[in-house]
Amino acid sequence: MTDQSNSPQQDQDGLERTEPAEVTVAQAARKNGFILALFALVSTGLIAITYTITKDKIAQEIEAAMARRLNEVIKKEEYDNDVYHDCTTIKDPDLLGTADYLNVYRMRNQGKDYALFLTSIAPDGYAGKIKLVLGVYQDGTIAGVRVTEHQETPGLGDKIEIEKSDWIKQFDGKNLQNTSSDSWKVKKDGGEFDAMTGATITPRAIVKAVYNALQFHQKNKTSLYKGEQNCGDDQ
Repeated sequence: MTDQSNSPQQDQDGLERTEPAEVTVAQAARKNGFILALFALVSTGLIAITYTITKDKIAQEIEAAMARRLNEVIKKEEYDNDVYHDCTTIKDPDLLGTADYLNVYRMRNQGKDYALFLTSIAPDGYAGKIKLVLGVYQDGTIAGVRVTEHQETPGLGDKIEIEKSDWIKQFDGKNLQNTSSDSWKVKKDGGEFDAMTGATITPRAIVKAVYNALQFHQKNKTSLYKGEQNCGDDQ
């Protein structure tokens, strides 16, 4: 039986030559490797170019999204400073639910401290972490709370979104003076906050996170208003 992979072939001069199969395979492998490397290089370059072109646009959209949420809970007419550029970074894993640095935006009115807009994480939601933003007046009263990121169950846990229900508004006007520590629980656990039909874990996690954020505010209020100007990129 003749080995077809190593059979003689004629070149253009009519002379016989042989090409071992392993040489042909190696050449093909090198060629494919070169093509893959070139593809990876081009893809990386395109990603870098796209990022360079769009990063300012992304930053503007982040600023706009933050401003929309902020102005939902604290009206624009209530403060007169450039909030987005009057901020500092904070970190408190115990009270804010994350080891990451977070932004705190400061609202002032005629040079006086007026309110803070800060982020808190509820790490124990039903489907994972729930990211919140809170507007808190200088005296520690909540102006409003909004959920910005979550993975809760559609039709049940997602009622924490202001677009789905008014559930999140029950925090408005609450502070550590008019709501005792024992009351910062859902009614099922002996507190005063409503839960949701078929969903208790989600509201329980948010109530706890909001309460912790108020404790953080009370503990750090003075330093937050006077803190170094340092705006991070988490929002």
